[in-house]
Amino acid sequence: MANIKSAKKRILVNRTKADRNKSIKSGTKTAIKKVLTAIESGDKAAAETELKAATKTIEMAASKGIYHKNNAARKVSRLSKAVNQMA
Repeated sequence: MANIKSAKKRILVNRTKADRNKSIKSGTKTAIKKVLTAIESGDKAAAETELKAATKTIEMAASKGIYHKNNAARKVSRLSKAVNQMA
């Protein structure tokens, strides 16, 4: 355990930020899974609405620095490509 006050604060702040990042990443993964589930069920309308929601969560995570912008763009691109290829 740290003895210096600033080091103790860093530990607390880092733990808080890690929890926040974990929560946002988890929500993003859930949104992606909802899109994939809608694609598997064959419901294009539901897939499009879920894609819109997932895109928003991914972009927000990227703006917070949780995902790199290229990583976020790749995730959105792959999801939208999968939705667009539905019959």
